Amino acid sequence: MTKATDISSQERLRNSGLRPTRQRIALADLIFAKGDRHLTVEELHEEAVEAGVPVSLATVYNTLHQFTEAGMIRVLAVESAKTYFDTNVSDHHHFFIEGQNEVLDIPVSNIRIGNLPEPPEGMEISHVDVVVRLRRKTQR
Repeated sequence: MTKATDISSQERLRNSGLRPTRQRIALADLIFAKGDRHLTVEELHEEAVEAGVPVSLATVYNTLHQFTEAGMIRVLAVESAKTYFDTNVSDHHHFFIEGQNEVLDIPVSNIRIGNLPEPPEGMEISHVDVVVRLRRKTQR
């Protein structure tokens, strides 16, 4: 890790209201170094191990949820058994490629959503997630 990367991650954490601990900085470096992407707890843990970051799976899980609560990343529940974390927190939707467990962004401008139900009293819609599931065409 370079000093510039450490400072960037430290600033990102501080700006989000999180204390920049060594583990948070190291995980933030890994998460944001590759630009916008979707990853699971297990994938980030594997990247951390490969990078020599001494961190448990539970710590990665807790840190990703802290980053989510701080608004640094978004949770994307595509399957009941697997949760993805999205570094792109702007309004957008997703393609999910079944069988490959791959998630791709769809720009929000490509989908129009209308006729949303009125939320219950005292509630407001924060955002709408659309997941378009894809699979390879079968040969006939």
